[in-house]
Amino acid sequence: MLRDHPASRALREANKVFKPVETKKPMSDYAKAQQSHHENRERLKAERLAREAKQGHRPR
Repeated sequence: MLRDHPASRALREANKVFKPVETKKPMSDYAKAQQSHHENRERLKAERLAREAKQGHRPR
Protein backbone atom coordinates (compact mmCIF):
# COMPACT_ATOMS: atom_id res chain seq x y z
CA MET A 1 0.00 0.00 0.00
CA LEU A 2 1.36 3.43 -0.94
CA ARG A 3 1.36 6.23 1.55
CA ASP A 4 1.06 9.92 0.72
CA HIS A 5 4.04 12.03 1.54
CA PRO A 6 3.19 14.82 3.97
CA ALA A 7 4.43 17.45 1.47
CA SER A 8 2.17 16.19 -1.33
CA ARG A 9 -0.79 15.94 1.05
CA ALA A 10 -0.20 19.51 2.20
CA LEU A 11 0.11 20.64 -1.42
CA ARG A 12 -3.23 19.00 -2.32
CA GLU A 13 -4.91 20.63 0.66
CA ALA A 14 -3.45 24.02 -0.28
CA ASN A 15 -4.70 23.63 -3.85
CA LYS A 16 -8.20 22.86 -2.55
CA VAL A 17 -8.19 25.98 -0.38
CA PHE A 18 -6.69 28.31 -2.98
CA LYS A 19 -8.77 27.45 -6.01
CA PRO A 20 -8.59 29.97 -8.86
CA VAL A 21 -11.32 32.57 -8.65
CA GLU A 22 -13.56 32.99 -11.66
CA THR A 23 -13.86 36.65 -12.47
CA LYS A 24 -16.90 37.97 -14.25
CA LYS A 25 -16.66 40.66 -16.85
CA PRO A 26 -18.49 43.85 -15.96
CA MET A 27 -21.89 44.04 -17.61
CA SER A 28 -22.52 46.63 -20.25
CA ASP A 29 -25.43 49.02 -19.92
CA TYR A 30 -27.27 47.08 -22.62
CA ALA A 31 -26.78 43.76 -20.81
CA LYS A 32 -27.97 45.30 -17.52
CA ALA A 33 -31.08 46.65 -19.21
CA GLN A 34 -31.79 43.27 -20.85
CA GLN A 35 -31.39 41.43 -17.56
CA SER A 36 -33.63 43.92 -15.76
CA HIS A 37 -36.26 43.60 -18.49
CA HIS A 38 -36.16 39.80 -18.31
CA GLU A 39 -36.46 39.73 -14.51
CA ASN A 40 -39.37 42.20 -14.60
CA ARG A 41 -41.16 40.18 -17.30
CA GLU A 42 -40.79 36.97 -15.27
CA ARG A 43 -42.08 38.70 -12.12
CA LEU A 44 -45.12 40.07 -13.94
CA LYS A 45 -45.80 36.68 -15.52
CA ALA A 46 -45.74 34.99 -12.10
CA GLU A 47 -48.11 37.62 -10.70
CA ARG A 48 -50.50 37.18 -13.64
CA LEU A 49 -50.50 33.40 -13.31
CA ALA A 50 -51.19 33.69 -9.58
CA ARG A 51 -54.13 36.03 -10.23
CA GLU A 52 -55.55 33.69 -12.88
CA ALA A 53 -55.18 30.68 -10.62
CA LYS A 54 -56.95 32.53 -7.82
CA GLN A 55 -59.83 33.42 -10.14
CA GLY A 56 -60.08 29.87 -11.47
CA HIS A 57 -59.31 30.67 -15.12
CA ARG A 58 -57.44 28.19 -17.23
CA PRO A 59 -54.24 29.35 -18.91
CA ARG A 60 -54.26 29.62 -22.67
